Amino acid sequence: MRSFDISCLLVDVFSQTIYPARINIRDGRIHTVEPLNESATLRPGYILPGFIDSHVHIESSMLVPAQFARIAVTHGTVGTVSDPHEIANVCGLPGIEFMIDNGKTVPFKFTFGAPSCVPATSYETAGATLDSKAVADLLGRKEIGYLSEMMNFPGVLQHDPEVMAKLNAAKKNNKPVDGHAPGLRGKSAKSYIDSGISTDHECFTEAEGKEKLEYGMKIIIREGSAARNFEALIALLHDYPDEIMFGSDDKHPDSLVQGHIGQLCARAVRAGIPLYNILKAACINPVLHYKLDIGLLRIGDPADFIIVEDLKGFKNIQTWINGILVAENGKSHISVTAAPTQTVNNFHCSEIRQGQLSVFRNEVIGDDGLLPVIGAQDGQLITKKIFVE
Repeated sequence: MRSFDISCLLVDVFSQTIYPARINIRDGRIHTVEPLNESATLRPGYILPGFIDSHVHIESSMLVPAQFARIAVTHGTVGTVSDPHEIANVCGLPGIEFMIDNGKTVPFKFTFGAPSCVPATSYETAGATLDSKAVADLLGRKEIGYLSEMMNFPGVLQHDPEVMAKLNAAKKNNKPVDGHAPGLRGKSAKSYIDSGISTDHECFTEAEGKEKLEYGMKIIIREGSAARNFEALIALLHDYPDEIMFGSDDKHPDSLVQGHIGQLCARAVRAGIPLYNILKAACINPVLHYKLDIGLLRIGDPADFIIVEDLKGFKNIQTWINGILVAENGKSHISVTAAPTQTVNNFHCSEIRQGQLSVFRNEVIGDDGLLPVIGAQDGQLITKKIFVE
């Protein structure tokens, strides 16, 4: 029986107190938490629950799950809620199996979802299709924790049989459903939420986020490499501390090296958000909402926690998962073996020639001679319809 103690300033998010404590870890779990007097000898820093990315596609990091974990733990992240949509869109079920199996090779708390929209639209030439039966089979597995983002919100509102079968499968297995409904407001938003969809990471205005919160939805404040909604939404954390989480959605490798959820905590402090509201969003709310097997520094919990330098910058000193020291002072202790070579690749593309991308005047739609064009917006996934000559 492996047993050891850590004495440190303990940040108790539930009681909203900070006090010196001796924490005994036995067989990878929190065995006891003993308050100490102010004169006790403590190690430097503050001990608190580990950070969780509440919505991320590991594939966007261009790393396999084990390599993603190796970097993430250096920033104090102990787990993710991960949608394997991208790999499923290309490889189907074998891609999801690969993500699950590879994630199991390292001490990190991955929770994968069952992708709800593969392909994302009927216009797509995807490498696979996951129908309602395949999704129901996935949701029946213990490795699958939730139904991933339901992008087909028109299908929800129109009660499409395939879409409703997927939602019903999640309900039958008592697993939450993630949403994806940018800009959906009013009665449509309420109907979407009333169908059982419990989160959204696509809000891009404070008014939209507040409306969905009032309808009973939880909001994931997304700040990733492509879409960034932190500044627009962070004020919501003042009044909705139990309904907000942090997520990256897409985290490119260079960005992941620079930081992760801890960065958002530091920015939230600078934005004047109360400390315990921040830590609820970063550490507590994801565990409670998704029923994650991640410890929250309570007796009997898995020994998943971090020690940070201070409660403003959250510079990570140590990361512990299941009582194992997985990172210290910016260095990862997770060793990764090479990914298996028999991974499936269904991506095939012929050469695209310039003529295929040319638009000729007699093809222009509109008597005014203007061409409709998709306009990208920096830091947003939402696009504009613009007209150019």
